[in-house]
Amino acid sequence: MRLHREGFTIIFVTTLVLVLLNVGVQWLLGDGLVLQIFMGLSLVFFMMVVQFFRNPSRNTPQGEGLIIAPADGKVVVIENVEEGEYFKDQRKQVSIFMSPVNVHVNRAPVTGKVLYQKYFPGKYLVAWHPKSSTENERTTVVMEENGKQILFRQIAGALARRIVCYVKPGHELKKGDEYGFIKFGSRIDLYLPLDAEILVELNQKTVGGETVIAKW
Repeated sequence: MRLHREGFTIIFVTTLVLVLLNVGVQWLLGDGLVLQIFMGLSLVFFMMVVQFFRNPSRNTPQGEGLIIAPADGKVVVIENVEEGEYFKDQRKQVSIFMSPVNVHVNRAPVTGKVLYQKYFPGKYLVAWHPKSSTENERTTVVMEENGKQILFRQIAGALARRIVCYVKPGHELKKGDEYGFIKFGSRIDLYLPLDAEILVELNQKTVGGETVIAKW
């Protein structure tokens, strides 16, 4: 299993802490049942941390006009809204919620140039809260593909306290390229032109870099 670089430090620190704790329990209580239970719980916790930072390869469809899911998760919003940060007009919003068990690598939904990127500090409301899009810690990216623009926004959740975005205006990306990572539970909102054809449904599971969510 390939691991994401964002997890290397956390996994190392987790391993070190768990080893020290288990040595301490053994020193205090010996090799009895309590130590075996503690070791078992430590192993389960370690595997949970490791699986969160897994980074599987993806086969991204490259057909013209296809807009790809930027993250693994579940579609929780499909609606027309007023986008007030960049476009300042009506757009189709598609939101994907990522639980702690999902892969949290974020991938470019289209091929093209990054026009805009901005980070906002903020609150840590649960990611499905309607106000999380405008009040939580978040990073917005706008890309252009063949004259059409799409905005996608990483949103921190109640558990996520660090959003990582690797791109800046002027960067060129291909569909499926990694552009960011959100640690622990989170959400991504996409804002599409009103004439975009939505190809997913509410509560549908998505695979980042593979699921086609819309078409120009």
